[in-house]
Amino acid sequence: MPHLIPDAGPQRVISASNFVYTVGSGLFLTAGVLYFTQAVHLQASQVGLGLGIAGVVSLAAGIAVGHLADTHEARSIYATTLVVQALATAGFVLADSFWPFVLAICTATGAKAAGLAARSPLIRHYGGDRPQEFRAYLRAVTNIGISLGALLAGWAVQVGTLTAYQLLVIGNAIAFAASAAILVFLPPVKPGPIVHGPRWIALRDRPYLLITAVDGIMAIQFKVLTVAIPLWLVGATTAPRWLISGTMVINTVMVIALQVRASRTIDSPARGAAAYRRSGIAFLVSCSLISLSAGMPAWAAATLLMTAVVIHTIGELWHSAAGFEVSFALAPQHATGQYLGAFGLGAGLAEALGPTLLISLCITWGRPGWYVVGALFTLTGLAAPCAVRWAQRQQHAGQSHLEAAERAPAT
Repeated sequence: MPHLIPDAGPQRVISASNFVYTVGSGLFLTAGVLYFTQAVHLQASQVGLGLGIAGVVSLAAGIAVGHLADTHEARSIYATTLVVQALATAGFVLADSFWPFVLAICTATGAKAAGLAARSPLIRHYGGDRPQEFRAYLRAVTNIGISLGALLAGWAVQVGTLTAYQLLVIGNAIAFAASAAILVFLPPVKPGPIVHGPRWIALRDRPYLLITAVDGIMAIQFKVLTVAIPLWLVGATTAPRWLISGTMVINTVMVIALQVRASRTIDSPARGAAAYRRSGIAFLVSCSLISLSAGMPAWAAATLLMTAVVIHTIGELWHSAAGFEVSFALAPQHATGQYLGAFGLGAGLAEALGPTLLISLCITWGRPGWYVVGALFTLTGLAAPCAVRWAQRQQHAGQSHLEAAERAPAT
């Protein structure tokens, strides 16, 4: 898709690195759990526990490495996280029991979270006047890469041998290493001036942390498509099982085609807050349609589910665009990495807690649980404008204080 190829220069280098990285990610997302359960022969409960531990470890890595990227050369920091992730992923081949698996997965997951934070100063520096829009480009490219990686992983899953799974893991590690190598063509970014004061300012910014919590609750929606809908479709509806793949295809195609366009109109924190509100309403409608699909004839259930996925994806586009906007616009430029690392805490908690919450409410409880989840998204979206306004007041007050401090020596 030509509109997803930036002009030659730093943006193209970052996009190419991101594309190669996400092809590798697609390999692991599709067959990683199967590798550890089918090839390494770990119990599913052990894999789940290890992934949970890794999720907790990764929460701290983003803020710490993001701060490092703010105060040092961000390109080198980001490339280092990719190399660490490549080495840790290659270590999966040697993880033949639980504790080596935990060590490898914690290192890989921590490096991933650290890389996302370390990349943020690069996006802000090379993203032009609208780094938020460039971030939307990268999300579209991410979906293309993951889709290609998933197709390649299908071979390993179909063959099902230890060698096939090990080749998949090695291919994943090579992709991460190649992603780091591509960054050689990216000009280095000089760190910003040292700003005196408390080091961990993102953790002291209560309005920004509130927005992080809002986005984290909304981020549970990403698990609706990958966890709740497949289990619901199989256990509560008569819809054909191949529809699980169909829902993912629809979501992926819509994100690739529409994410950049959706982000162009959300160009201020106020519009980002409004997008949060719209996405919450879209998720409520989607959850209601999914609930109604139970007990319907197969054709009706399939129609309701596909319609729900389209509406859900529209909400996802708004939610992602809102997150891109407010996370960058409300973060001080000299602490972009640290702030974006803090913003990632919300998504990290959603990653860790979202599946359990959705299974408990939507699958175990059943139809009423879908309405509760939809209401949770809606109420969170309605709270977003208040949180954003508070953060804007805090930002303006901080800028006024800084300007006054700069003028003080001259008076």
